[in-house]
Amino acid sequence: MGTDTEFLTSNSSALDSVEKSFLQRCRLNLQNMRFSLIEFSGGLGDLGTFIPLTAAMVMVSGLDPATVLIFAGLFNITTGVVFGLPIPVQPMKAIAVVAIAERLMPAEIAAAGLTVGLLVLLLGATNLVEKVERVVPTSVIRGIQLGVGLNLAIKGFDLVASTAWWGLDSGGVAVAAGVLVLAARPLRRFPSALMLFLAGIVLMLLLASETAASFSFSWPNFAAVWPDGAAFRTGLWRGTLPQLPLTLLNSVLAVCALSGDLFPGRRVLTGRMAVSVGMMNLLACGFGAMPMCHGSGGLAGQYHFGARTGGSVVMLGLGKLLIGLFLGAAAVKLLPFFPGSVLGVLLVFAGLQLAMPVADQREKDQLMVAIVTAAGILAINTSIGFLVGMVVFAVIYLVRRWHSARL
Repeated sequence: MGTDTEFLTSNSSALDSVEKSFLQRCRLNLQNMRFSLIEFSGGLGDLGTFIPLTAAMVMVSGLDPATVLIFAGLFNITTGVVFGLPIPVQPMKAIAVVAIAERLMPAEIAAAGLTVGLLVLLLGATNLVEKVERVVPTSVIRGIQLGVGLNLAIKGFDLVASTAWWGLDSGGVAVAAGVLVLAARPLRRFPSALMLFLAGIVLMLLLASETAASFSFSWPNFAAVWPDGAAFRTGLWRGTLPQLPLTLLNSVLAVCALSGDLFPGRRVLTGRMAVSVGMMNLLACGFGAMPMCHGSGGLAGQYHFGARTGGSVVMLGLGKLLIGLFLGAAAVKLLPFFPGSVLGVLLVFAGLQLAMPVADQREKDQLMVAIVTAAGILAINTSIGFLVGMVVFAVIYLVRRWHSARL
């Protein structure tokens, strides 16, 4: 990591000291921020999941696009200041998938986001999430990162595979994008994600020329969304229950572990991360915003493409905020035309970056637990993968104890 790590860790002891107040930490984070082309490029590394899920929830479930973008932008900015790292702000994937597949209404989506937010906030504020963290072994966390990372990479390949062989959105475009990213790896200051994003914008405008011709300014339409009893029941069963374990495992435990891997001495505490996730949803979902979290895949993607400080997500947040304030619905009408070939490449490299920390599991037993955990995630979901990994870890631990007792 070289000079980037030295830059970030120069004040790490002061930043993480318990004597430092919240405002002092934020002030120090602001001092350490970089606002450069490579940082902005890195901030774009998470768009592979943000764009398709956001566009689909707006079109299928009727969320107000301006509200969605404004709150996502505000939380990007806040996250950059509070954590000082490129911690992403993403749609809650389980809720998003259910909302899209089952056409949940805005009130039902709000109910799911509010209940997840409240539960995660309580776990973070009471330090229960830190107790959970102490119980979960590193090998299982590495397995979660491996499984989620491979999942992202597979979805990226699927996006590319769904395009034509040749054309404005095609396998040929994906190959060119992949070559660009690989060629740019030795060039630490080359903003490859920014180049891909700009190329994607040009291709999107060509693919949606009629929609782009009717592009117009529009103001946001804020409206309170308070779910009734039926909406809360639907949101709880269909959204909260599948989302809660995913949030705790990937958006709290895994992202905190990855922050320590990528930025030694700057690891985000799980309690703070859980409080952040909870507050985002309690503040925003009642206004019709989509449920949001911090994901390890997003952090991996942003880091891979050059993000090293909170400045990357602050710039990204300002962009989302301006688009939401002045373009709103008009901008989201164009998002479905953003080339899947470009988004797929972003997802593939983000997934591979997320999967890499499993390499530190050098003992056979550790690697077995990580692989089994990842296999469960790929075969079913994150919750099942976690449970399988914990069971295998417990069996290995008990067998070792039994052998030790016999000697």
